[in-house]
Amino acid sequence: MENQYLYKTEVEWTGERHGELRAPALPNLQVDAPPEFKGHEGVWTPEHLFVASVNSCFMTTFLAIAENSKLEFITFHAEAEGKLEKVEGQGLMITHITLRPKLVVKNSRDTERALRIFEKAEKHCLISNSIRTETKLEPEVNYEGK
Repeated sequence: MENQYLYKTEVEWTGERHGELRAPALPNLQVDAPPEFKGHEGVWTPEHLFVASVNSCFMTTFLAIAENSKLEFITFHAEAEGKLEKVEGQGLMITHITLRPKLVVKNSRDTERALRIFEKAEKHCLISNSIRTETKLEPEVNYEGK
């Protein structure tokens, strides 16, 4: 593994508070400010992308650890919710992100192990480790027969 990787993006203003986000070899995304900040409904916002990057990083980290641990599961789903608030002396910031992963494992004996893997994934998620925002994990694990 190399010691360094670069990820490039560009954004072009297309009017009002709307823009087009691009990156090499990726589909373009329309981006805007949230409606509460004079943006439009139905468009990805920096706030959504921020929370989504923590959620998707958590998922990919979990999947890698689960694969290495040979954890057999049937479904994985995770919701993430970010709290934007005004912080004295710092302005607006996303102060908390709550991750709510749900997993269905094949065997009930894997429930505790799956919870440990969730905790390990949250600890090793590179995006969570790169930000000041506090992340909280609220996992749920069920087994196929339940």
